[in-house]
Amino acid sequence: MKLISSAVRYAGVVRVAGRRCFSAAAPAESPVDAGPAASTPDEPRVVSPKIQGLVDQIASLSLLEVSDLNYALKKKLNIPDTPMMAPGMMMAVGAAQPAAAEAAAEADIPQKMTFTVKLAKFEDGKKIALIKEIRNVMPNLNLVQAKKFVETAPVNVKEDLGKAEAEELKAALEKVGATIEIV
Repeated sequence: MKLISSAVRYAGVVRVAGRRCFSAAAPAESPVDAGPAASTPDEPRVVSPKIQGLVDQIASLSLLEVSDLNYALKKKLNIPDTPMMAPGMMMAVGAAQPAAAEAAAEADIPQKMTFTVKLAKFEDGKKIALIKEIRNVMPNLNLVQAKKFVETAPVNVKEDLGKAEAEELKAALEKVGATIEIV
């Protein structure tokens, strides 16, 4: 790396006109490694009354209020909502096998366990058959209620079903002219 006469190189960092520029080639031993570790300060830090008041207010917040505070601060300070990774994790992520990482990512995705069958629309010519099928699916409805239920489409037919049950109900209702969505 060619250095300008006003540049100063120290521990892999080049200072040019007061700005820091990081170099790829760092010296073998940095000043951080030399000497004993510094101890933590024994004297307590004096905090201003304004900051102490903020700390007391934040400490008394409920969990929902802390969540709202977190959201508001991120929005006000324009902080992205992405999780931060530790510096050591960057090396570990880069060294991992791509296939293993993809397999782990797919395994971590939560699978949906309950489904809702939703009547989106229906064919007008097959409305009577659909009303009869709705009465079979929902036996607590009388004929008038089933007719009103079908006419208010889009509407949820059944909720909290397993995948197999939802697919079975979808097939039965589509057979009589309904357009069904599984949500």
